[in-house]
Amino acid sequence: MALSDNNCQSLIPSFLYSTSSLASPSSKKTLDFISKNPNLLLPSANGVSSKRSFVIPSPSEPRKIEMYSPAFYAACTAGGILSCGLTHMAVTPLDLVKCNMQIDPAKYKSISSGFGVLLREQGFKGFFRGWVPTLLGYSAQGACKFGFYEFFKKYYSDIAGPEYAAKYKTLIYLAGSASAEVIADVALCPMEAVKVRVQTQPGFARGLGDGFPRFVKSEGALGLYKGIVPLWGRQIPYTMMKFASFENIVQLIYKHAIPTPKDQCSKTLQLGVSFAGGYIAGVFCAIVSHPADNLVSYLNNAKGATVGDAVKKLGLWGLFTRGLPLRIVMIGTLTGAQWGIYDAFKVFVGLPTTGGVAPAAPPASAELAKM
Repeated sequence: MALSDNNCQSLIPSFLYSTSSLASPSSKKTLDFISKNPNLLLPSANGVSSKRSFVIPSPSEPRKIEMYSPAFYAACTAGGILSCGLTHMAVTPLDLVKCNMQIDPAKYKSISSGFGVLLREQGFKGFFRGWVPTLLGYSAQGACKFGFYEFFKKYYSDIAGPEYAAKYKTLIYLAGSASAEVIADVALCPMEAVKVRVQTQPGFARGLGDGFPRFVKSEGALGLYKGIVPLWGRQIPYTMMKFASFENIVQLIYKHAIPTPKDQCSKTLQLGVSFAGGYIAGVFCAIVSHPADNLVSYLNNAKGATVGDAVKKLGLWGLFTRGLPLRIVMIGTLTGAQWGIYDAFKVFVGLPTTGGVAPAAPPASAELAKM
């Protein structure tokens, strides 16, 4: 079937069929080619696009990432690297004081006095001791945490089916985040061990470059994973609370606090909701994971120490409360910032923010077009 000139012109940009453009030999060749090959641009007779059809987006049209495609998971992984690595590095001074309060409460009696002790003994540079293993360790953790969470959330939802996935969505969030964190902590543990030793033992090492080989020489390679079980004990409850509470808090905010549907809200407002939901979730995270955080700090600082030694030394009350106020401030801010950065990156690459309303399933026609 041949195309008329009008039909041809409607399929190509206007600058190609302006008066001056049509007069050129190259434009005439283009029109002749399209007229002789209509199947390149037209759907087949059954209404489904031919495999040979193609669409050329305009230069100003943003590229969209298909939900749950490999590109989607890659984007979530990159967002996790940015959100966790940068935020943990930024709060290194707070983390440094917290770890020392847990290890030596007689010397670091409070937040303010802890900063004073560090400033007197180590100077301003001392506030950022251990920032390199912090950045590397939590970047690796963030990549696995967010990337695998999105994967496992989809995986478990598919197993449950649409009805049960909607009915038991919180269980899906909990299972997906726990599964992701098991993997993420394997990536984090070596850097966490070196970080704590560098931060809590003055003179042990200046940073990762000399601290890592010195740690391995002292504890052996397996010593890098000595704290993996307490780390799981700290991070898995933390992450389960972080994701499950965030998803539900954001949904409640959109349902009760914002009258406008999420898809009609501005991106700025959506990112504000992400930060607020993340901060509230972070407070809960700090409380449920704090005892294990004390254990991790103690075990990584004391050579040959066991969990029993830590409990005996700290006591049950100290295990649950030592350093908790500072950790609530730190983790609340940290978690809010992480969700803000993560969702900002998703928006940047053309994905929706997390939580609120689940993305609509692709129409059947779109699925047929892929076949």
